[in-house]
Amino acid sequence: MQLTSDDLILVTGATGLVGSHVVERARHLGVPVRVLVRESSDTSLLDEWGVEKVVGSMSIPDDMKKAAEGVTVVVHCAAKVGDWGPVEDYRKVNVGGTENLLNAVEQNGTLKSYIQISSLGVYEARDHYGTDESEPPNVSGIDGYTLTKAESEKLVLQHVRDNQLPATVIRPGFIYGPRDRTVLPRLLEKLQGGQVKYLGSTDKLMNNTYVKNLVDAIYLAIERDDLRGEIFNIRDDRLVSKREFMETICELAGYENPPLKPVPMGVAKGLAKFLEGLYRLLGKDHAPILSSARIKFLALNLDYCIDKAKRELKYDPQVDFKEGMKETIDWFRGQGMI
Repeated sequence: MQLTSDDLILVTGATGLVGSHVVERARHLGVPVRVLVRESSDTSLLDEWGVEKVVGSMSIPDDMKKAAEGVTVVVHCAAKVGDWGPVEDYRKVNVGGTENLLNAVEQNGTLKSYIQISSLGVYEARDHYGTDESEPPNVSGIDGYTLTKAESEKLVLQHVRDNQLPATVIRPGFIYGPRDRTVLPRLLEKLQGGQVKYLGSTDKLMNNTYVKNLVDAIYLAIERDDLRGEIFNIRDDRLVSKREFMETICELAGYENPPLKPVPMGVAKGLAKFLEGLYRLLGKDHAPILSSARIKFLALNLDYCIDKAKRELKYDPQVDFKEGMKETIDWFRGQGMI
């Protein structure tokens, strides 16, 4: 399909990092946008843009019906994120909410394209060296987020098979960019305080994904009717090592204490196992400073192949990590967060 001003894009998670950039791109293209937001959300930027809002919850089917009315494109970015807490809390939003959305848009009869934003985290928690989409997701998972992202993917693909849902699944890696208010702010705080340690080899690769590169992939997928039911890994063209990732942030932010000596992997895994058990025993509602999910982020080699996206989507990531991170840190500085 070719997007025009006659289309209507519904974006979930529009107050978040990815969703806000999807909305911004639609505005630049002159395509009308509607967003689903919670009553408690900060919608000041969306209000400034004059975006149509539906206030509601993905867990309420009637709210989803209202949000989905007349839409031709859906970009589903909303999710409960994190690496701690009961799986059912994640499943209610990430699977149940997705099912409510799918039911709503399928009843309309106006849908032309549905983009499911998933995660490279659905793959098994091990070192990856060029893993492509032929490897199935890990349906046991190591945390509620990655497990339920895999489950929601499965749900979407089931609707593709059973209901001819015109859906494409996008799996980005670690997403960074302006307007991130979750992961990077916490990382910056810990880096400034000298509280970040490398785990194992500092040469292991990140799966860095600049948000504007990701948005390029999303809009390429929207317009490809022949790729419905397909899954695409998405990341930056050049991956960076854990050391380059951390040292670049410190350099751009003006921090003088980048991480130095790494913690051996055996020690890190043992400590994570102990802390996770202790926190569960104590009923803590937040993750320990070291967990299996954080070892996956900080210690494993996360090189996922994007040849399929380059070949079939014609995905050509334009922004290199250093350029993207500079824009990100400049945004944080402009917000008074550095």
